Amino acid sequence: MILLFGPTGAGKSMQGQMLAVRMGWKWLSTGEMLRSSNDPEIIRILKSGDLVSDAVTFEVFNEAIQDARARSYPNIIVDGFPRTKLQAEWLAKYLEKSGEQIEQVVVLEVPENEIMKRLEKRGRMEDTPETIAKRMAIYRQKMYPVLGIFAEQDMKIVHLDGTGTAGEVHDRLFAEVVGE
Repeated sequence: MILLFGPTGAGKSMQGQMLAVRMGWKWLSTGEMLRSSNDPEIIRILKSGDLVSDAVTFEVFNEAIQDARARSYPNIIVDGFPRTKLQAEWLAKYLEKSGEQIEQVVVLEVPENEIMKRLEKRGRMEDTPETIAKRMAIYRQKMYPVLGIFAEQDMKIVHLDGTGTAGEVHDRLFAEVVGE
């Protein structure tokens, strides 16, 4: 399992999907699964820029992993999970129980001014200047403790330059993850 991190607009979804297609792996995005929800409460939370509850996130994650394994994918790329220290602790217990393991954590690093430009083009329902600023603050506040937990567990953490064209970023990601 490979975890992809980065703030909103860093390109996690695009890069995760590209790598999954190239390698025949499963791309899982909790954000995408939540955005496609028919639950009005989840949609309201997403539009506000807040995070969905841990209980809902855990359920979505567990179902997605089980489904990917049932379909015999050789590897899974997880995009946007865990997002909090509590979720990282839950994931550690989940990995222990399930026998899954994290091979690598990749953090896409993109300057905030570049992220703002990208999100203006993307145009999702939650991409207003106010919610973007709120989500960037939440990311900075919540992600550093999560990465700290991974570091304590001696996981391989790579900070990757997420600027440039999608192809340039993908080449860097592919070289890092696959080693070519």
